[in-house]
Amino acid sequence: MLFDIDGTLVDSNYLHVNAWLRALQAVGHPVDAWRIHRGQGMGSSELLDTLLGAAAEQVASRAKQQHTELYKESSQLLRAFDGARELVAAVAQRGAKVVLATSAAPDELEILRSILDVEDAVAEITAAEDVESAKPAPDLVQIALQRAEVPADRAVFVGDTVWDVQACGKAGVACVGVLTGGISAAELTDAGAVAVYEDCRALLRDLDASPLAAVWS
Repeated sequence: MLFDIDGTLVDSNYLHVNAWLRALQAVGHPVDAWRIHRGQGMGSSELLDTLLGAAAEQVASRAKQQHTELYKESSQLLRAFDGARELVAAVAQRGAKVVLATSAAPDELEILRSILDVEDAVAEITAAEDVESAKPAPDLVQIALQRAEVPADRAVFVGDTVWDVQACGKAGVACVGVLTGGISAAELTDAGAVAVYEDCRALLRDLDASPLAAVWS
């Protein structure tokens, strides 16, 4: 059972948008907030390439550093979504191996892990530092499968963006979407999500009737 973190288990997407908005302004390449939001779920390098094109190479290092500092400044606003901890625990209790698969950088992941506080239920964690290409490339999902030692058809991923869904599609893994990242159900479904729930609490209520149940049934 693979879980994204940002926007799926932790309410962080809009803090990232704000941090990138300010970071890009600081390096002289302002970008509209809605465009930044549309790129949430990508790795930072992929996001900057999408937003800035050829200019990304020149400012990437400074922009990433600015983003990291600004995100940390607002980290006290981070919180786990209602039902997120309970969902992860319930999946683990049913015998599924839980893997957190995130595009977060190491320092961001440390913050997210402290916010989530689900270490006892988690078997493995894969993050941006483990792969050359972050989502929407399938690498992160494939590494998660390798560490969990399960084939793609015995795994389900829960995520909040079309990039999650696309990465899963390339890796042959079913993806269930949640709306907490700010992406519509229609977009997630069109990208290939096998089901979409409002949030973790809604998925928890339907857990044994959801696509996730295929992992332990």
